[in-house]
Amino acid sequence: MTAPLARAQTPSSPDSGDARADRATDLDHVVVQGASTGYKAANASTATKTDTPLGETPQAITVVTGEQMRDQGAQNIQDALNYAAGVRSEAYGLDSRGDWTLIRGSDPTEYLDGLRGAFNYYTSTTRTDPYMLERIEVLRGPSSMLFGQGSTAGIINLVSKRPQAQSQREIGVQLGSFDRRQINADLTGPLTADGTWLYRIVALYRDSDTQVDQVEDDRRLIAPSLTWRPNEDTSLTLLLRWQQDRTGSTSQFFQWSGLVAPNPNGPIPANRFIGNPGDHYDTDHSSAGWSFEHRFNPNWTFRQAFRASRNEVDYVTVYADPFSNPLNPFIDPQQRVINREGWFAHNRARMQNLDQHVEGRFKTGALEHQMLLGVDAVRFKQDEAQSFDGAPERGGTLPPIDVYNPVYAPYTPPPLGPAVQTSQRQIGVYLQDQMRIGEHWIVVAGLRHDRAKSGKVGEADESSSATTKRLGLMFHDWAGWSPYVSYSESFTPVAGTNRNGARYRPQRGEQVEAGLKFEPAQRDLSFTAAAYELREENRLIPDPASPVGNNIQAGKTKTTGLELEFAGKLTSSLDITAHYNYLDNDKQLTPAPRHQAAVWAKQAFSLGGRDGFAAGLGLRYFSAFAEPPSPTTPSVLLGDAMLSYDTGAWRLALNVNNLTDKRYFSYCGGRGDCWFGARRNMVLSASYSF
Repeated sequence: MTAPLARAQTPSSPDSGDARADRATDLDHVVVQGASTGYKAANASTATKTDTPLGETPQAITVVTGEQMRDQGAQNIQDALNYAAGVRSEAYGLDSRGDWTLIRGSDPTEYLDGLRGAFNYYTSTTRTDPYMLERIEVLRGPSSMLFGQGSTAGIINLVSKRPQAQSQREIGVQLGSFDRRQINADLTGPLTADGTWLYRIVALYRDSDTQVDQVEDDRRLIAPSLTWRPNEDTSLTLLLRWQQDRTGSTSQFFQWSGLVAPNPNGPIPANRFIGNPGDHYDTDHSSAGWSFEHRFNPNWTFRQAFRASRNEVDYVTVYADPFSNPLNPFIDPQQRVINREGWFAHNRARMQNLDQHVEGRFKTGALEHQMLLGVDAVRFKQDEAQSFDGAPERGGTLPPIDVYNPVYAPYTPPPLGPAVQTSQRQIGVYLQDQMRIGEHWIVVAGLRHDRAKSGKVGEADESSSATTKRLGLMFHDWAGWSPYVSYSESFTPVAGTNRNGARYRPQRGEQVEAGLKFEPAQRDLSFTAAAYELREENRLIPDPASPVGNNIQAGKTKTTGLELEFAGKLTSSLDITAHYNYLDNDKQLTPAPRHQAAVWAKQAFSLGGRDGFAAGLGLRYFSAFAEPPSPTTPSVLLGDAMLSYDTGAWRLALNVNNLTDKRYFSYCGGRGDCWFGARRNMVLSASYSF
């Protein structure tokens, strides 16, 4: 019997006094948060763990600014990444349990403020709300040299809102589709007259349904933070978060028939629920940590970040079983009734993250160095109790259901089995040097060594180690043109065994990337083109001999692609972001659209002599693709729109995603199931600033 998984279970100069030196002395995160307005970001820290201009970074990176998230009405991280280059934001459709994305055809690793979010799939995580974020940085391609174990896809780094020196207070409400009702607040400013103490409180309360019957989307969130800055050289920020989500599973794991394949009874409605009344996916999350920085002098700085988190998930779900016979999962001649499976789990996860490094700036002859020496460590433990159920003919107790006219027969889930304790530990040492030769040449070189262990109570630990590298070369032309080439590697320990009991080998990846960045002088615009070849080894894929619940490791695979991205202001009143992705990946890997394109533009205008109006319009296109033996997942073109009015302290906005209410599917898998995309979602919001 199968757990309802969305995928396989994988686990500048210090002496010259120029602008580069001045820029580097700003306290960490303060520059990051204030570095951009509109849709074009100036700097990012994810690619180098230093505050580096995007135009001087020899690797593809996309920044989704807070203004862009607000304008596009992002309700979750998937929404926020809809217009990010290289990203397949809705890889597994609308799923209330998590944010599933692909970058360059592979699963990325999610970080929050530069620290890893979790080691496991959705049963050990709680979704991060976009309202608590300042921005999102997407680093595309292998990134183990800086971040340790992680996939070849890259890093999604969510950057939290931090206390600000200037008072800013906002209270807002939202009303929307599926009975959405939300109130949110963001308050920040100084606690003392001299600005030594700063505070911020982000809070949110939501009561909502979803596009699937009997599945809620309720959330309670409070994220306070406090900054102590005794002088311009020292800063300590304490960050707390408490979040409670009450939802279910919008993924019903429907079969192909009635979705992308014909069924004599017609199409299955997108709101259809075939689980058991009372199904739920409830999460409780709490975390506490700090971000510390001390600048010894203009050239040497120490930084440390730490977070401890606890996450508890109570998961009860009943779902369709098309896996046993994907070509004909129905058990009646009329093709209406299907067997079901149930997965029931209670998970408690605890995680501690620590990352600290010293940054030094110095010169050796003609070379200007910005060197980083650091150590990071992660410790993850979880206790998970599970049980499964299935059809009576296979020894289970779950009654089948008519997907066209569901009747919910009385059903009591089986008791959970004993809790299984698992753990993962990792420690890494890294060294990176950003070198500038003359005025135009930039070299980024890095080396890292990791040791990792994963274990299960009663079994011997699985140990692995790896050394990973990166190297980048860029010619940075002050006229705005900057060609570059780069090489990077990844390392991911893979816990568990195959169906024959053999342990998995670590997954490895390497990438060669060549690109061109252009930022015209005196214009708030940027253009990036990146071509890459990405090779992997030992990716987990479904076992062809037993694809349900079992995995094997692929051999050497290859993905090639091209990404074009444009962002900024075309005029003083017109903001735009656009991208095109071309992806050609190995047939063994997760299928994804070969062609993907998106464009979003926002125009500010006056109406009746009044300023403050703005209208936004976006288009998203995904080409067709298939994972045999499934039918083709059709291509789709989606539209999004926004209308807003700012007047004094008030902002009113209407956002509509999937403007035409297009019925579409994000992914139909070879194992037999299909995933609905998000239907039309309208949200009316009002906020008051004071």
